[in-house]
Amino acid sequence: MKLHLHCFLYLFGGLWVLVLLNSCNHPGVPKPNVVIIYTDDQGSLDAGCYGANDLYTPNIDRLSRTGIRFTQAYAHTVCCPSRAALLTGRHPQRSGINNWTQNDAHAKEKGINMPLSEVTLAEVLKEHGYRTGLFGKWHLGGAVENGPLEQGFDTFYGFRGGFIDNYVHYFLHGEGFHDLWNNKEEIFERNRYFPSLMTERAIQFIEQNKNQPFFLYAAFNLPHYPEQPDSLFIPFTKDLNEPRKSYAAVVSTVDDKIGQILDKLEELEIRNNTIIFFMGDNGHSTEETMIKIDYHLSGLPKGTNYCANGGGGYTGKWRGAKGAFLEGGIRVPAIISYPGHFPENETRDQIITCMDFLPTICEITGSSMPDCDIDGYSLLPVINSKTASSNHKVLYFQWRDQWAVREGKWKLIVKGRDTTGKFSNHKRKEEKMESPYLANLETAHPEELNYAAEYPEIVERLSKLYDNWASVVNK
Repeated sequence: MKLHLHCFLYLFGGLWVLVLLNSCNHPGVPKPNVVIIYTDDQGSLDAGCYGANDLYTPNIDRLSRTGIRFTQAYAHTVCCPSRAALLTGRHPQRSGINNWTQNDAHAKEKGINMPLSEVTLAEVLKEHGYRTGLFGKWHLGGAVENGPLEQGFDTFYGFRGGFIDNYVHYFLHGEGFHDLWNNKEEIFERNRYFPSLMTERAIQFIEQNKNQPFFLYAAFNLPHYPEQPDSLFIPFTKDLNEPRKSYAAVVSTVDDKIGQILDKLEELEIRNNTIIFFMGDNGHSTEETMIKIDYHLSGLPKGTNYCANGGGGYTGKWRGAKGAFLEGGIRVPAIISYPGHFPENETRDQIITCMDFLPTICEITGSSMPDCDIDGYSLLPVINSKTASSNHKVLYFQWRDQWAVREGKWKLIVKGRDTTGKFSNHKRKEEKMESPYLANLETAHPEELNYAAEYPEIVERLSKLYDNWASVVNK
């Protein structure tokens, strides 16, 4: 009887997916709206629904209750490759994003920008009748002629580089530069809080397009440094110690902005026709620095601290943070919510990646896939069943001269860095890790021991897998 019931539920779920896909292609049925919420430098387990009981995240938790929470979701180790992979469904090396992209739109020398030949999710959906908007962080190249409007977005409000101070809107590394844009126009709104500004624009976009299908990409710049929270959430952190204290307040701030978007969708009674993808772009930051020069272009004084204070994120048993291929650098929180259509308040343990969002959205909306190599897979089988197999049998990562391959419980890291925060529960080691470094992810303390000398045959096999992959994807 149990076997028959399981088969019935699996069959029913599969039939429901077919009904959903058929309805999306029917001319009389409205296509679902698509919202991607991408947070910036959010730790692997940094939400209440992931067990972080010291964080106030009612809205991320609300998404989890109305959707599916993934426990093995992977993005990338830093911002640029993560965002390229998300928007193209492809390994970022195919886009030439294997190093830092150009930050300053006014730079005298043009740096790395994602080629316009890359087809983004915004371009795909726009061709299928969607209005498209990006609010927040671009970070795929600061050149004005390579921006969001050239890659399928109808409207853009935000910044082109890696980060900004939330009040003066300047990039703070080096001598600094101003970076706030409305479409292709540089705008100046000094002393206005950027996360509120971008959320207001996102809500306006929803209002303006409530009667037609839209794609909203809310690329929040929190909890990325500088850690400048809404003061409303500072009392929620009174019992915490630094650096968790300052980090927790910015996590709650971005959670609140997410809640404002959810509230607007519910107010307009379009929430059940909106599929929401939530994910972090990489692990939490452990960076520490300050303004090092007099007369910084932002106007902020020398000595101003603006980084992550050694890292307030939480990764549980996983080591590492942003900038490393340890699990804490690449494993991120992820939730998919589509009330009335997908399972609710469930978890999935299968491996997924940010590259899977594009093919999943194409299948749900009946949109044509780009005519190029796509490295992601539709998640509908995994959404439909806890027992469906992940299509990601092997995971590949590369950033500059670092790379990693994961196959099953084994992960090989070459020329890696240990970004474990100095306040982490894990013992911090020298920044440069032993290389090659072979980790077993199924031990009680994963990635704490190097098994490379013990299992040279596994090192050799994973190295060959990487060489074959790199020969295909690297431009």
